[in-house]
Amino acid sequence: MERGKLRERYGKTLGIWIPEYGFLSLIACFLTNCFVYWGSRLITMDRYHYDFTTGFDRMVPFVKEWIIIYFGCYVFWGVNYILAAREGKEKWFKFAFADILAKLICGVIFVAVPTTNIRPEVTGNDIFSILMRLLYNIDRADNLFPSLHCLMSWFCFIGIRRSKKVPLWYKVFSCVFAVMVCLSTQFTKQHYMVDVLGGILISELCYLLSCNTRIYLYIEKAFLGLNRKIFGIDACGQD
Repeated sequence: MERGKLRERYGKTLGIWIPEYGFLSLIACFLTNCFVYWGSRLITMDRYHYDFTTGFDRMVPFVKEWIIIYFGCYVFWGVNYILAAREGKEKWFKFAFADILAKLICGVIFVAVPTTNIRPEVTGNDIFSILMRLLYNIDRADNLFPSLHCLMSWFCFIGIRRSKKVPLWYKVFSCVFAVMVCLSTQFTKQHYMVDVLGGILISELCYLLSCNTRIYLYIEKAFLGLNRKIFGIDACGQD
């Protein structure tokens, strides 16, 4: 397919929601998450895993109903990352650089300090128990510190909190929901408090670095180069 026709088709489909300049880098944000999570798991599979459980963590009750928030965040991630991509080229690539950098840092930590925890036994045949057992079966108790779940959810808030396009009510919702996701990792016993704090801290530090340096321009240049080869345009939509 000619690049002009591809560009036109994209504009009428995915381009309605995702700007051309953000398409490949948005995919990269999610692929980096998969690479870091599954790749580090393979590397540390046979290594000793540390348990950072504290007395406070033992006091937090297991509340299986929070599984709805834990799973619901996947939709939250998709919506808010797209909203962040619509904020404009400069803001988006600062966000994308911070997001990818943060996940790579998490990958290094996962390999350097493998972590685990002890999960409760889930009984019952209600929907919440079924979903909890499903989660425990598909997601082993490793790669806990820092929490990618909390990191990505907090990035969802970071990406829109200063937006002039997103209404205030949704910014408030995003902040509240990000906090609820962090809480869900505690009540479902997927993570402990240190994992939550680590995820939020790394996301904030990486975004601060991205906004106060010009390092993000390297990733912008790389993705816009790929974008030009696919669509035949630069970031401004010009031939």
